[in-house]
Amino acid sequence: MMKVNGYAAQSAKAALVPYSFERREVGDNDVLVEIQYCGICHTDIHQVGDEWGGSTFPMVPGHEITGIISKTGPKVTRYKIGDRVGVGCFVNSCRKCDACKKNLEQYCTDGMVTTYNGTEKDGTVTHGGYSNRIVVDENYVLRIPDSLPLDKAAPLLCAGITLYSPLMHWNAGPGKKVAIIGLGGIGHMGVKIAHALGAEVTVLSHSLKKQEDGKKLGAYYFYATSDPETFEKLKGRFDLIINTVSADLDWNQYLELLALDGSMIVVGIPEKQTSVGAFPLVAGRRSLSGSLIGGIKETQEMLDFCAKNNIASEIELIPIQKVNDAYKRVLNSDVRYRFVIDIKSLEQK
Repeated sequence: MMKVNGYAAQSAKAALVPYSFERREVGDNDVLVEIQYCGICHTDIHQVGDEWGGSTFPMVPGHEITGIISKTGPKVTRYKIGDRVGVGCFVNSCRKCDACKKNLEQYCTDGMVTTYNGTEKDGTVTHGGYSNRIVVDENYVLRIPDSLPLDKAAPLLCAGITLYSPLMHWNAGPGKKVAIIGLGGIGHMGVKIAHALGAEVTVLSHSLKKQEDGKKLGAYYFYATSDPETFEKLKGRFDLIINTVSADLDWNQYLELLALDGSMIVVGIPEKQTSVGAFPLVAGRRSLSGSLIGGIKETQEMLDFCAKNNIASEIELIPIQKVNDAYKRVLNSDVRYRFVIDIKSLEQK
């Protein structure tokens, strides 16, 4: 076993503190990644707070990881020492079920092995990217294109693929009217990607305070949902709505903004169950669906797409010693638009 340094929550809702732990040695098909950057996802905050249940402690969060390979196992064929790579939301899956065979490992019927707060095949608990090293099977590692800075690429491993996957699956592109609910860490990536795909992009935000940002990121229109007239004005307008927020919203209001055969896709997970009425669905043959990140193949496609279209996350780089302050700021929507931890700061005393 190898010693690793990081930050962990020792119990639910506890502050993150320095923590040393062990990872497995590099196996035949593994690579050792020297982590340089790790994004802070709202999921990290949910998991540390045990808001969805099932959290285990101590917990080292982080599933938006970028770094450099420093060692490879003897049977590794995809990567070499020195390669720029990323690790996203999961590090293993059964590889045998229909979902895995279709490169949809995120829907593995045996359950994907999450990068942290998960259990590996050998029974060990997984720990994430708020640490200086990680050992991962090469089949669950992504190649970061040279044109993408490693710090700004980190949030693409979750925020980027979370929006890219539904935009591609529901055929966003020229002639399609797409609305993104929420202009946060995930939502701002949806605006950028939908714009690059050629869709007409609208942001639906609680207020207009981010309107200028939205336009710069690629939104054609920006509406405040706190204004009741917004829901009257936009009835039946959109082909696709993607809800990125985890706050409690009245989904029925948003469903009525869909055109005939339109779809609303949920990627943000509220803490409480949401009530949905039948009428908004049947009245326009509308659909309500969900989407969960993406498989390894699609995530690599997303990274290549972002490199080709000069897309990266808007970030604020912080030392790991400020992670607890960053959590508070995320909850107060006080970040433009994603915190990324500089893992080299672990060496600071």
